[in-house]
Amino acid sequence: MSAAVGGAEFHGFRGAAAQLPRSRMLGRPLRVAPPAAAPAGGGASSGSIRAVSAPLKKDAAEVKRSKVEIIKEKSNFLRYPLNEELVSEAPNINESAVQLIKFHGSYQQTFQLHGVLKKNLKTVLSTVIKNMGSTLGACGDLNRNVLAPAAPYVRKDILFAQQTAENIAALLTPQSGAYYDLWVDGEKIMSAEEPPEVTKARNDNSHGTNFPDSPEPIYGTQYLPRKFKIAVTTAGDNSVDILTNDIGVVVVSDDAGEPVGFNIYVGGGMGRTHRVETTFPRLADPLGYVPKEDILYAIKAIVVTQRENGRRDDRKYSRMKYLIDRWGIDKFRAEVEKYYGKKFESFRPLPEWQFNSYLGWQEQGDGKLFYGVHVDNGRVGGQAKKTLREIIEKYNLDGSITPNQNLILCGIDQAWREPITKALAEAGLLEPKDVDPLNLTAMACPALPLCPLAQTEAERGILLILNRIRAVFDKVGIKDSESVVVRITGCPNGCARPYMAELGFVGDGPKSYQIWLGGTPNQSTLAESFMDKVKLDDIEKVLEPLFSYWNSTRQEGESFGSFTNRTGFNKLKEVVDKWAESPSAA
Repeated sequence: MSAAVGGAEFHGFRGAAAQLPRSRMLGRPLRVAPPAAAPAGGGASSGSIRAVSAPLKKDAAEVKRSKVEIIKEKSNFLRYPLNEELVSEAPNINESAVQLIKFHGSYQQTFQLHGVLKKNLKTVLSTVIKNMGSTLGACGDLNRNVLAPAAPYVRKDILFAQQTAENIAALLTPQSGAYYDLWVDGEKIMSAEEPPEVTKARNDNSHGTNFPDSPEPIYGTQYLPRKFKIAVTTAGDNSVDILTNDIGVVVVSDDAGEPVGFNIYVGGGMGRTHRVETTFPRLADPLGYVPKEDILYAIKAIVVTQRENGRRDDRKYSRMKYLIDRWGIDKFRAEVEKYYGKKFESFRPLPEWQFNSYLGWQEQGDGKLFYGVHVDNGRVGGQAKKTLREIIEKYNLDGSITPNQNLILCGIDQAWREPITKALAEAGLLEPKDVDPLNLTAMACPALPLCPLAQTEAERGILLILNRIRAVFDKVGIKDSESVVVRITGCPNGCARPYMAELGFVGDGPKSYQIWLGGTPNQSTLAESFMDKVKLDDIEKVLEPLFSYWNSTRQEGESFGSFTNRTGFNKLKEVVDKWAESPSAA
């Protein structure tokens, strides 16, 4: 979920766990108040906080750092010069403040809440905070939203995964208080104390993880080299695209269904740069197993390993996936174990991953129902938006946003099912059984006109592309009940995770896409680049021969992604080329 505020963008509203118990777009709960030592303002020379840098290593003087690293270190823990820029009369903010405002949840670029001037930005953000939301850390070089299964099942493993995600988010929340200083003048907003086990894990320095006496004991003055993403899930549930995260945490339960520990994956990430082959999407590797009481210490050790060793000279290579790719998983594991203080146990067996959409009517397990609403592209407007708001307000429902851009209405009484079903239908929100299967799993990033990185359309164009794919299916004899996972992005950064799709479109120019093939329906296999610079008007010239060949030569029950991997790209390119030369293609 993303939106923009005041010429700046924030990603996700982070409600406090105590107030929004069924919010599954999990993130950092609001602090009771910023630390007393934090100043209300203060530039780089403020004496009330002692800046503690990362310890210097051998040859540190020769280590190059990017400009952003210097800005972070001199910022007085994300305050300066943003605090001064916000009160200047200039309509924008300077380069250093642009980098810092990301940590507060904003970009100085495209609007999604339109026309908000800089002078009103504090009013907007303070209103978000005072209504139990938060944009803290949404865009900066630190941990982002922590995902967990969105479904409100009353089941031990799911509840445990959701609580673990909340605890990890709290552990890695920035501590200096700068966010509250800038946007609510350090005001105490609400009283939601974090669990004592989180505080204990954050303060523990028995293995040299912390910066003593620093307002940021885990992050220090320079924070992380780049953004950091974590997801928690249960065994077999891949609704969170677990392998695309810097850290993937999987609940392991005993035969009685009692959670006993976690398998941990590390090193996933989607972003890449066109024509720079040293950048690439990557799946996470298995790291090991930890008992449940150790999870926060293990997470902290991984984060610190990236903090100390991730590249800070070139931001293209600063994600943890590049560190692990360079070192190898064995060296990385050995380094993490130094900060963890013990060896990781062997990975526990897991069932095969399954993608769960949680759409339609389902039992929660507590006598209540939930309803998963399919939302094309995550876009809600007009009568559908009005009806959803009316339903939520009338029945006082909690809601969850899924990682696949859908909405879950939670805590529904059995007696409300019929009127809610009728209201949704009248608003044009179809039941899942009535939605084209292509649309059920498809996803796109916002792209044009909202994102300045976009090279072409994604969200605004995906429905037309899906219709064209369905027309090709009809032409080559593929049944209406069949589907492939389609994901589209306007640039190579991979925000809609196209590199996990069976058919991925990645913008590489105006009305032009790279085509990626080879992901699988359960999102456990990485796709590969099949063809560059395919013009939007010409996609049938590629898709028709591919789908025709799949339909005629696939094995029983073989998905399109598995078929492309088995067949190989050389053969598939031969098929496309021969089709282009045939009379029927003329």
